[in-house]
Amino acid sequence: MSTQINPDASPSLDTSAILTGKARGRHNASAGGQADRVKRRLTSRWATVAAIMIAFLWTIPTFGLFVASFRPQENKRQGWWTIFLDWFPTMENYGKVLGGTSISNDNLASYFINSFVITIPGTIFPLLLALMAAYAFAWIPFRGRGILFVLVFALQIVPLQMALIPLLQFFNGVDIGGTYLAVWIAHTIFGLPLAIFLLHNFVSEIPGELVEAARVDGASQTQIFFRIIIPLSLPAIASIAIFQFLWVWNDLLVALVFSGGSADVAPLTAKLANMAGNFGRNEHLLPAGAFISIIVPLIVFFALQRYFVRGLLAGSTKG
Repeated sequence: MSTQINPDASPSLDTSAILTGKARGRHNASAGGQADRVKRRLTSRWATVAAIMIAFLWTIPTFGLFVASFRPQENKRQGWWTIFLDWFPTMENYGKVLGGTSISNDNLASYFINSFVITIPGTIFPLLLALMAAYAFAWIPFRGRGILFVLVFALQIVPLQMALIPLLQFFNGVDIGGTYLAVWIAHTIFGLPLAIFLLHNFVSEIPGELVEAARVDGASQTQIFFRIIIPLSLPAIASIAIFQFLWVWNDLLVALVFSGGSADVAPLTAKLANMAGNFGRNEHLLPAGAFISIIVPLIVFFALQRYFVRGLLAGSTKG
């Protein structure tokens, strides 16, 4: 018994496979070539020179602030670049700022503690609530989800100054005005819309197969959130945490309004705002105090820089 093979069937199948493979190869080669061209442009000599120049220009104000912090009181009207000409650095400004002399009876230490007490919960609370809301908007179907997300997104265009007086009246009505709790709630409210929007964009890009597999295995929403969503969202969480931390640490308006001007609650920025004294007689101390205040944000940024870059680039290489 002999087996006959159709000579026309196999070649057509092989030709189709070959053509498909060639097309896929051309597509991959085209994508790879485009990526190589972009990489060469971004890593070229001129791109490196431009990046160095931009970094240098951005560093000049910080360097000027650092130099001016060592300027004697009699030279406070001179530019920081004149240190190389006619005056000598002094540590007297830092001694007065840290010691509290010649300014007031209190020093920066208590205000540093106040800033930490305000900033750490003011970063954790909105971040945690925003992550839960982003997970709900992305993976939990419920009626009106789209409309509610649009409303949350629209809250970003509402100036926070419009909410200061109503919130202050509410906090005073429930007897929490002038406390840390009022400042925490205010920073949480003002930071939620943007954090929800950014985290939603990241969480919604998590592969649905992971979430569905976890549901098939019997995982609850809480288990999915803590075991899948949070670990996979760490780059985005770190990026938004940096933004929120820097905003709360450098904030003056919100903390000053809801702290009631109390020295027990006021942050470091409130102390810096009053450091110059009457008629600017202590304005030579401002550079030293300002440079001390930026040390913590710099440490936080450089410590989380790799997560920050990963969070910014997340989703940019899809396709």
